[in-house]
Amino acid sequence: MGIMGRRSWDESKRTWHIAGPAILTGVFQFSIGFVTVAFVGHLGELELAAVAVVQNVIEGFAYGILLGMGSALETLCGQAVGAGQLNMLGIYMQRSWVITGVTGLVLTPFYVFTSPILKLLHQSENISEIAGKYATWVIPQLFGYAMNFPLQKFFQAQSKVWVMTVIAGVVLAIHVLLNWIFVTKLGYGLEGAAIVGNVSWWLINLAQMVYLVSGFFPESWTGFSLLAFKSLTAFLKLSLASAIMLCLELWYYTAVIILVGCLKNPEVAVSAISICMNYQLWTLMIALGFTAAVSVRVSNELGAGHPKAAKFSVIVSVATSAFLGLIFMAAVLITRKQLPKFFSDQPEVVRETSKLAYLLGATMLINSIQPVLSGVAVGAGWQSLVAFINIGCYYLFGLPVGAVLGFKLKLNALGIWSGMLVGSLLQTVILLYITFKTKWQKEAMQAEERIRTWGGRMEPQSSS
Repeated sequence: MGIMGRRSWDESKRTWHIAGPAILTGVFQFSIGFVTVAFVGHLGELELAAVAVVQNVIEGFAYGILLGMGSALETLCGQAVGAGQLNMLGIYMQRSWVITGVTGLVLTPFYVFTSPILKLLHQSENISEIAGKYATWVIPQLFGYAMNFPLQKFFQAQSKVWVMTVIAGVVLAIHVLLNWIFVTKLGYGLEGAAIVGNVSWWLINLAQMVYLVSGFFPESWTGFSLLAFKSLTAFLKLSLASAIMLCLELWYYTAVIILVGCLKNPEVAVSAISICMNYQLWTLMIALGFTAAVSVRVSNELGAGHPKAAKFSVIVSVATSAFLGLIFMAAVLITRKQLPKFFSDQPEVVRETSKLAYLLGATMLINSIQPVLSGVAVGAGWQSLVAFINIGCYYLFGLPVGAVLGFKLKLNALGIWSGMLVGSLLQTVILLYITFKTKWQKEAMQAEERIRTWGGRMEPQSSS
């Protein structure tokens, strides 16, 4: 018991060393959009709904693809660090920049044609027009994501995360101040909110680049190299698998927003569910901190040839995140009537949001476990398998159930979200089963093979 307690404590410390700052970084960066919605919400119901649709549909679509593309680095960099082969990390990151940069260009038309896309999805005419204007103003944020995500994975793989946290915290404070000046005081409205968001994301990138080139990474960053353009095909395959896996999860929430937008009186329904999504995504940042931590821990231990340590890190991370999820669920249920007032002064929106609080609490609990299991998948390199599981649970089961409950049984937003929740629960149960049935010794051997195959012309390490 004493030995197990010490092992748990040691693993918990290692996990929190990465998860703590990763959580704060995620919360600070997510809060950039959260703050934007809070300021825009006081401009009017229509503006709130328009920005919510852009953030959840268009930006959510792009964010998912780019974050997924960047997540390939979690597998490769994490396993290379575990094996003691740091010299390829900078090259991996540059390859990822090439891929995410090109992907950003491919995604730009979605921002330019937001208005007709939303109308095609049967969204409200008024919401679509305003959303279209806002989306074109936030195109610089798209390329901010493309640069930021590979940088984040590079730092995380080496457990260099506190500087990212400080940068994100300082920029968030600047973001609040700039919104107050340009949106509230000077009255620049939606355009002002968009420009402030662009500035904030590029301030984060600028500060992180300064950190990268300041000599803190002598082994893993040796400057820009043409090697970044070699072996792009193999790198692209894992990037695409990572993107598909993550996108299928993030787009699930996008699909819910689209379905809700097809209801009668969509302004109130979209506003209510977007408020809930903002709270849910804010707490999801905490689970994603554990996702980053368990991904790094699993990939490091597999890369180092320690399968039992990898399995133990999974158990500790899942248990800790689930406990926090229970706390968040309780907090939401206790404060369900007060939470909506931060975003809206409209009594109808506040009332509708309060009714969804029970589903919000349950979603927070499930989403404290499910992303951590996805982090295990990224650390071990199972992205393709999880992508298939996501298709089945989310799109062949959860969304059809939600559509039936919402439209056929007239449960509206409540029914749509209930279907989503059932799909998430099914996916979580399947991932739990797979994770705890995994043969970790075999995973360690596959990690060794992956490092040899994708690590360039590196010699094997002399030590085990």
